[in-house]
Amino acid sequence: MPHIPSDYENVYEKKLSLAERYKMATLVAVISYFTLIGWVVAMIIYDKHQSSLASFHLRQSLGLIITGAILSLIPLVGWVLNIGVILAWAVGIYSAIQGQEYKVPLLGDFYQKHLDFIQ
Repeated sequence: MPHIPSDYENVYEKKLSLAERYKMATLVAVISYFTLIGWVVAMIIYDKHQSSLASFHLRQSLGLIITGAILSLIPLVGWVLNIGVILAWAVGIYSAIQGQEYKVPLLGDFYQKHLDFIQ
């Protein structure tokens, strides 16, 4: 039987330094922009490491995912408008990498207001 360290149960309750918390928040923010699966993974990580930066980008990325999915259902016009969603996604992921809370153009305020269940 393998040896289990005495502090094994508390491995996830370890207190992180300020720099480590910032890195974790940035990681959650960036992962949230990688498809719906990435968003779900980011939400799972966010459950243990909550921050305002992570929740901001979780709301922005979910809004872009929903907007892109809805526009994909509209032939031609929706497909063309999805180019704007891709550009907004690029802006969002860039601001997540930089660790900034920059709202995506046009719909960023809407996402922050209506996706407020992500605290």
